[in-house]
Amino acid sequence: MKFSKATNYALHSMVFLAVIPSGKTIGVKSLAEVQKVSPTYLSKVLANLVKAGFVESVTGVNGGYKLIKDPKEITFLDVIQAIEGKASFFQCGLENNIHDRRNCMIENVMNEAEQKMEEHLTLNTIAGVAEKVNADMITSIHTAAN
Repeated sequence: MKFSKATNYALHSMVFLAVIPSGKTIGVKSLAEVQKVSPTYLSKVLANLVKAGFVESVTGVNGGYKLIKDPKEITFLDVIQAIEGKASFFQCGLENNIHDRRNCMIENVMNEAEQKMEEHLTLNTIAGVAEKVNADMITSIHTAAN
């Protein structure tokens, strides 16, 4: 299973935002440099996180982005769904007299696997990962934060 690059950048951005001091912001340019991605592209990713209510965009000289929701309350699944949406990964494409989609055994297996993955992603929070981030990364993020 593969998620989009946007999800990768969103998860990393959320962890970076979780390790900066409370009340501080970090600019999109700094976040983009750390992740080696275009600031324009990352701005679009961050816009989805703002829309989801996890992040706030602050304007002005000391502007940038900061978390507005406790990272202990933000699960990996929350972030993934903010970027990818909430639709199922797999839907049976067969519909005919021989194959009743409601009883598609392949879809049933895939839905069960997706449910287990979602349970695992719900157990992992942004704060849980942020606590494990190494000291060098924290120093570089703190330096980039306004």
